[in-house]
Amino acid sequence: MSGSKPDILWAPHHVDRFVVCDSELSLYHIESAASPEPKAGSLRLSEETAATLLSINSDTPYMKCVAWYPKYDPECLLAVGQANGRVVLTSLGQDHNSKSKDLIGKEFVPKHARQCNTLAWNPLDSNWLAAGLDKHRADFSVLIWDISSKYAPEAAVTTEKVRLSAADPEGGLVVTKPLYELGQNDACLSLCWLPRDQKLLLAGMHRNLAIFDLRNTSQKIFVNTKAVQGVTVDPYFHDRVASFYEGQVAIWDLRKFEKPVLTLTEQPKPLTKVAWCPTRTGLLATLTRDSNIIRLYDMQHTPTPIGDETEPTIIERSVQPCENYIASFAWHPTSQNRMVVVTPNRTMSDFTVFERISLAWSPVTSLMWACGRHLYECTEEGKASSLEKDIATKMRLRALSRYGLDTEQVWRNHLLAGNEDPQLKSLWYTLHYILCLAQYTEDMDQKLTGNKGPLVYAGIKSIVKSSLGTTENLRQSRSGSDRQADIIQYLSEERSLALQLCGWIKKGTDLDVEPFLNSLEQEGDWERAAAVALFNLDIRRAIQILNKGASSGKGDLNLNVVAMALSGYTDEKNSLWREMCSSLRLQLNNPYLCAMFAFLTSESGSYDGVLYENNVAVRDRVAFACKFLSDAQLNRFIEKLTNEMKEAGNLEGILLTGLTKDGVDLMESYVDRTGDVQTASYCMLQGSPSDVLKDERVQYWIENYRNLLDAWRFWHKRAEFDIHRSKLDPSSKPLAQVFVSCNFCGKSISYSCSAIPHQGRGFSQYGVSGSPTKSKVTSCPGCRKPLPRCALCLINMGTPVSSCPGRTRSFEVIHL
Repeated sequence: MSGSKPDILWAPHHVDRFVVCDSELSLYHIESAASPEPKAGSLRLSEETAATLLSINSDTPYMKCVAWYPKYDPECLLAVGQANGRVVLTSLGQDHNSKSKDLIGKEFVPKHARQCNTLAWNPLDSNWLAAGLDKHRADFSVLIWDISSKYAPEAAVTTEKVRLSAADPEGGLVVTKPLYELGQNDACLSLCWLPRDQKLLLAGMHRNLAIFDLRNTSQKIFVNTKAVQGVTVDPYFHDRVASFYEGQVAIWDLRKFEKPVLTLTEQPKPLTKVAWCPTRTGLLATLTRDSNIIRLYDMQHTPTPIGDETEPTIIERSVQPCENYIASFAWHPTSQNRMVVVTPNRTMSDFTVFERISLAWSPVTSLMWACGRHLYECTEEGKASSLEKDIATKMRLRALSRYGLDTEQVWRNHLLAGNEDPQLKSLWYTLHYILCLAQYTEDMDQKLTGNKGPLVYAGIKSIVKSSLGTTENLRQSRSGSDRQADIIQYLSEERSLALQLCGWIKKGTDLDVEPFLNSLEQEGDWERAAAVALFNLDIRRAIQILNKGASSGKGDLNLNVVAMALSGYTDEKNSLWREMCSSLRLQLNNPYLCAMFAFLTSESGSYDGVLYENNVAVRDRVAFACKFLSDAQLNRFIEKLTNEMKEAGNLEGILLTGLTKDGVDLMESYVDRTGDVQTASYCMLQGSPSDVLKDERVQYWIENYRNLLDAWRFWHKRAEFDIHRSKLDPSSKPLAQVFVSCNFCGKSISYSCSAIPHQGRGFSQYGVSGSPTKSKVTSCPGCRKPLPRCALCLINMGTPVSSCPGRTRSFEVIHL
């Protein structure tokens, strides 16, 4: 304790008491602050704690250092080192037992007066008190006193009695003969007992660190260094010691005491205190002069034992307990990472150093984090709906349901995904129609220039472009209307193919939408069925569907009202019907009903009310455009819609882009938005006839999904995915490799042999390397012993085999 700056000591056996010492000793009791306002006589230390002054001791002036007695009895016994070298025992408690009375007031006086720099109680033999003093040429600087005995032990000090003076005015005794004297003609700046052996004392002398063994005081282990101040032992690693000099901290390993194992970053100002945290492994706190910052060095990851060639890992951070300069600090003995700091004007703060939180995601999306000694886990609630779950959870559940692996009825994969995402439903229906039409049209001459795949894989955007100049006009009136009005429709083989991809009509030349309407009715999608019937100019069928839906019990009762409105259709521009329908359309919530009235009230060739009704499915809007827009209008609309789908990453846009580069761009936007590499992988695998699988992005998605399956330990699912992938992309199937080892020496035949091919063929594909030769292998090239018959069969065969043709013994063939 230098100058008049205060220091803090926690009571070793009372976790709610501490002493502040400068010119006097002040004992405080710390407790929880129940109310926002502190009680009378208490000091607020933090929002949760306050301190109450219990007692003051002003009987020991000229204090330079203080050490608290380590045992419980006497209760509050302290040793005080003074500027004249004396060590005085004093107390702050109310203990009046005989042992306490005999010790309090006892003084230990060196032969020559000089400053006492440091004190340390022996943690095991608590009667021993070590004191470190300044240099004197005729005296020792390290004195070890026995506070309990008036006479020195015969084994230690011969038969000479310890000289005791007469009782002082206050009744105390003065001891002038120490138990041990060490460090002659030197100065001791700091010292501490080594916990591993109560007879070992580590002292920071003037120019070296010395380890004294009290069993042989004539010898010592020392190392020359300037870092001799503040020596302190790590409570969790007794061979690790910290000391400092000026602004630099040295970390020592007592097993390799020749040099520091680590030197911490030098601070711009001199250090005043270093202390290991008693509740945390390898955490060292340092304080510099005139600073409100405490630096923490986390050495828990330092390799132990520390070797010469290992570089310890240090995590450094800084904390600011208060705004003012800090005079000293003290770690709480039991509360984790808690300390009390004191400023030069004795203002105190109770502060907890919060641990850095380490986060970890498990492969099954459980979140775990560690804070101090506590480990927390957060898992998704099982009751959450599929749409609310994390994408990793969704992919994991879909993998369990074999999502993406249904190759017979591809459209059913959206059911395996939970049937809750309309985009996935649209995607898998699109892939279903593409695969069906590709099989149907594979022998037809419908190829893109420079593309070997069928036209259906290229998407409607390319199909529409290929139809330029081949479109025919057809005027047709609405069926079921009293007043006939001709509406222009456009027909071509390519537009029919687009309608098939949209699902409106079946494959072939038949343009009947009735099967599609029946399927929509079975699903209870009455509004969409009525709209599709109307878009095919069959008002009577649309009215019939609406009435059927209203009477089904599952549909909206307002469908009857819409059916009545449709029955009064007229094409007169200024009619009351048209005016009322335009007003009614704005009040309808269902997008298909809105689109129906927009179609009926639109001029021929101007159908923006239908085409840009964003809540209508993309495939229905595209099918509508293929029927009623001219080539120029259709190309502009498809181009604009495709760009919107690509930018938004909307899977419905695969209908437009197909499994092409544009489709990969769209899927990239989808993956960026959702992280769903599972759907991206399964979708792009369907593009085998094109070059999409060679795209680096597609390969990246596939490999990431395989890694996810491995992380989830879905080994069988990963194998199923690889088999599925190899069927759709044969180039992804790895080459089979066969490895043979010698039964005698255990070496690999491919490793030992330099030339064992047979019949002029290289056998590197069988795990055997070498130049062509016609010699057969009969012995192991490593140990020269004859090979088993099965190995001979395998090596000398012209093709790889999985069983021994000689049937003489079995062997294991490993395919990679």
